[in-house]
Amino acid sequence: MPRLTAATLDQANSGVATPPYDRAGLVTGIAHFGMGGFHRAHQALMIDELLRRGEAREWAITGIGVRPEDSRMRAALGEQDGLYTLIEKHADGAQDARVIGSILGMLTLADDGAEAVLELLSTPTTRIVSLTVTEGGYNINQSTGEFLIDAPDVVADLAEGAMPRTVFGLIVEALRRRREAGTTPFTVMSCDNLPDNGRVAHRSILAFAEAKDPELAAWIDAEVAFPNSMVDRITPATTDADRRSALELTGLEDAWPVVCETFFQWVLQDSFVNGRPPYELARVELVDDVEPYEMMKLRLLNSSHQGLCYFGYLLGYRFVADATSDPLISGLLRNYIGREAIPTLRPIGGVDPAEYGETCISRFRNPQVGDTVARLCAESSDRIPKWLLPVVFDLLAEGRSVDFSAAIVASWARYARGVDEQGEPIEVVDNRREQVMAAAAPSDDPLAFIRDPELFGDLAERPEFTEPYLYALTALNERGARALLTELAERA
Repeated sequence: MPRLTAATLDQANSGVATPPYDRAGLVTGIAHFGMGGFHRAHQALMIDELLRRGEAREWAITGIGVRPEDSRMRAALGEQDGLYTLIEKHADGAQDARVIGSILGMLTLADDGAEAVLELLSTPTTRIVSLTVTEGGYNINQSTGEFLIDAPDVVADLAEGAMPRTVFGLIVEALRRRREAGTTPFTVMSCDNLPDNGRVAHRSILAFAEAKDPELAAWIDAEVAFPNSMVDRITPATTDADRRSALELTGLEDAWPVVCETFFQWVLQDSFVNGRPPYELARVELVDDVEPYEMMKLRLLNSSHQGLCYFGYLLGYRFVADATSDPLISGLLRNYIGREAIPTLRPIGGVDPAEYGETCISRFRNPQVGDTVARLCAESSDRIPKWLLPVVFDLLAEGRSVDFSAAIVASWARYARGVDEQGEPIEVVDNRREQVMAAAAPSDDPLAFIRDPELFGDLAERPEFTEPYLYALTALNERGARALLTELAERA
């Protein structure tokens, strides 16, 4: 079979939506850090939709990778002229395939060097720099939210005469060059699953700039926009089976297709300094205040992911759809959503959070997406403090029960011991793996796991949390996950 390229598009199977627009002459208006499936299933898709409408020709995308492993994505996209297949999977088994043409290529530090990246960021036609660098990519203290100025990569970037290697260093140096040249700055648009992601990006970049050049930092603070955004679309990692599906659907071999659910929501603060694509013509909700939408998504969908993944893994489930189909796990999610998460939300006109929560559970049950429990368990020390613990602290401030949230934290502690209930080893994937697993190991201190103030603040000192946490952890250790879930269901 032919490889997907610009020259082979006319060989695609009938019914496959290929770019109907002329890609020659497209101009990079968006430089994007983090070219994974999540970005390619939402932002790149929206630009493609606009291009199909005859819009946004000056808003094509060039990707940027700062990690050595990003060279694989660069090679895949480079060999395919930036094209890739997006497969939307319906719960009934139907699949819709389309070829996306909004990405022009990708630069990486390893292959192209920092100067090439800085040239892209500094050119006047680049007017948005967007980010999907994961929750841990903003280099912040999980408890205080402060930028970790003493991180080794940051220290290296701040050295006199150093060529930047971090996202922060590259963005700040590009803004310095634009300021010096009299070029209008770009907007920095975070699309990561973080509360107030625009403000987090602003705080991290400004902290780096202040350490580098306080005068430049003041200019960035005054002149650069950092809109908040919320993106909601489940996008599992690409597998070889997905590559085979892409070939069958399109007739063209794709090294790195993207698979996702059919649900899509992108809510974006309309705050830009140098223009933006006409997102209102695509499926993007432009609003003044993203926070209520963001809180609903993070506290209902993302926290529910954490609610199902540790229990699910301990019980032997490896796919999200299978775990969610267990009535004890779906019951836990409904109780967490209805009794603990929803009471902490701000109202959104025209949106029923209970209906949204039920939709989340229905989406998790989609067996066609093939999302794995292990993916949801990864990088928990970046996720739990940002998604679930804000619910806990809000509930405690109001004197409310946290039984279900505490059980989810306990399930993480049990999972982090590194062995499931069948005695099989668990590969714990976390940037704090050693610390987390050491804290989870059996010891004389039953609260050892939650004593890290950087992750848990003062929760270890608050009986209203530690009591339900210890009950859940003891039940997990002595009676197992299914017994605890049964007890929680009976208590509800």
